[in-house]
Amino acid sequence: MFAEEKILIGCNENANVFLLPKLANRHGLIAGATGTGKTVTLKVLAESFSDLGVPVFLADMKGDVSGLAKIGSGNDFITRNRERYGLDEKGFKFREYPVEFWDLFGQKGLPIRVTLSEMGPVLLSKILNLSEAQTGVLNIVFRVADENSLPIIDLKDLKSMINYVVENKGQFESQYGAIAEKSANTILRSLITLEDQGGNDFFGEPALELDDFIQVDDNGNGVINILDAQKLSLSPEIYSTFLLWMLSTLFETLPEVGDMDKPKFVFFFDEAHLLFDDMSPEFGKKIEQIVRLIRSKGVGVYFISQSPADIPDDILAQLGNRVQHALHAYTPKDQKAVKVAAETFRANPNFDTAEVISNLGIGQALVSVLDEKGAPTVVEQVDIVPPQSHIGAIEDDLRAQLINISTLKSKYGEALDAESAYEMLLTKIDSNPNIESEVAPEVLEEVKAQTQQEAPEQPQQEAPQQPGAADVIGGILGTVLAGQQQTKRRKTRKTTTEKVVEKAATQAATTVTREVTKGIMRGLFGQMK
Repeated sequence: MFAEEKILIGCNENANVFLLPKLANRHGLIAGATGTGKTVTLKVLAESFSDLGVPVFLADMKGDVSGLAKIGSGNDFITRNRERYGLDEKGFKFREYPVEFWDLFGQKGLPIRVTLSEMGPVLLSKILNLSEAQTGVLNIVFRVADENSLPIIDLKDLKSMINYVVENKGQFESQYGAIAEKSANTILRSLITLEDQGGNDFFGEPALELDDFIQVDDNGNGVINILDAQKLSLSPEIYSTFLLWMLSTLFETLPEVGDMDKPKFVFFFDEAHLLFDDMSPEFGKKIEQIVRLIRSKGVGVYFISQSPADIPDDILAQLGNRVQHALHAYTPKDQKAVKVAAETFRANPNFDTAEVISNLGIGQALVSVLDEKGAPTVVEQVDIVPPQSHIGAIEDDLRAQLINISTLKSKYGEALDAESAYEMLLTKIDSNPNIESEVAPEVLEEVKAQTQQEAPEQPQQEAPQQPGAADVIGGILGTVLAGQQQTKRRKTRKTTTEKVVEKAATQAATTVTREVTKGIMRGLFGQMK
């Protein structure tokens, strides 16, 4: 942005190309082959929005976007363009930006967690690549949980619920239809894979509140939220579905604001093809609806991908601000992609757009934005202005320091283990006086043996006790309900009474939020059957 109340994207010998803040919520596209300068363009736009006081969310796929948190420095390329286009007179100055680091795995940023109830069965089915029949069984599991007030917060909750529904399917099938054990087993196996991909870290509480992304610092600069996606990119279904969940939740929870002088929030969706690859027509329509309407909530969405051809036409038509870096036409498929990219621009009579796209240098781009009347401008070939922050990744020590001083660390730093379906089913079974007669003898003997092995760990002053129902159930639940041993807790387990006393206020607020969001997500992506 520099000194002007508009966003300078690039320059050439005849013109400066600006993005108008009041039209920035009409969405945009940054496209180009690997290594052509998309990341620099992303950083320039993020910096400019932050200068305007607009919070930003973006994903860091390679680690180099983290440089936004460190003051920039010059090189020959930057110095040449600063002098060539008089950028210093326009207000260019090296600086750092306010950043919050996030990580779904809690390793390179504050942990991000979402409850499975918030995610809902339809989006979860997308992550797990379930068939229609398997999704139907998952829908039933969530419905039973809802109607019995059994919150599904994490994966152990879901495993418990699946086994509970299957083992009691006789009482549920008359209301919901057939519950195929084969489909349930497939879901359970898929959940094991999801655990291997970090699902135990991602699904849980405290759940992310998106309002924490929409912040400004003490100087009025928009906070740039950076999701570390280097490890996450290896799990594309989790990555794309999480970003889709974010976008959908913003759409449903933010109020209508009408036309604004600048966006309320800007969302960059990197590697956008991961969202659209193999997407069903139903999902595509939902996303098209969100993109079309979310601008009235003051949110601008910018997709980043190699080619405009990666974006469905109905969505591409809504992206009014476009930056196209080089595409190389080595194959017939590449040539088609170049043609598609050229056709998305309003032609400039001074050059052949398709030919220029194939010959752009690093840091150069074709740019077209919306003018004051909302019409696309004639495409211009420009040099993208340099970022004012550091180019490249920051040091691990600096990242750790910024994470440690974050005001949100106390809120999200430690996982919580609230009462949910797992514990409630434990209580449900524990209250059954005939439980020991309902469990296979060999299972009961195994659980008793495990309980006796653990007995020496009890305080010395306590008299030895025979394993009762509560002791037995701790092992039974792992075998009969969840199919695995109880997950080691990050904190010492407390009794139900202690949890209720200590967490009552927090859980009440969390429950209300979870139920509202759950309804939102299922309204967007289909009601449970």
